[in-house]
Amino acid sequence: MIKKKNIGSSFDEFLAEDGLLESTEEQAIKEILADQIRDAMNNEGLNKVAMARRMKTSRQALDRLLDPSNTSVTLHTMQRAASVLGRRLRLELQ
Repeated sequence: MIKKKNIGSSFDEFLAEDGLLESTEEQAIKEILADQIRDAMNNEGLNKVAMARRMKTSRQALDRLLDPSNTSVTLHTMQRAASVLGRRLRLELQ
């Protein structure tokens, strides 16, 4: 049920009031990153085994990187994936 106090508020405000904004943003960022890596792999013709080999990591670590629900992947792993794909990882505070 929508509470009257939420009418006219933004969705971000609604999530923040319920304490869900941070985890929702983490999930969205991870989904976008996983999709971008998967798309770049497809463009390069790389399967998971070849990608993991180039990253010098395990297939399981790559699966964690590509899993949109796993938000605990390290920056090092994300950077390594970007580098293997000829891309740069860019983070910024807003």
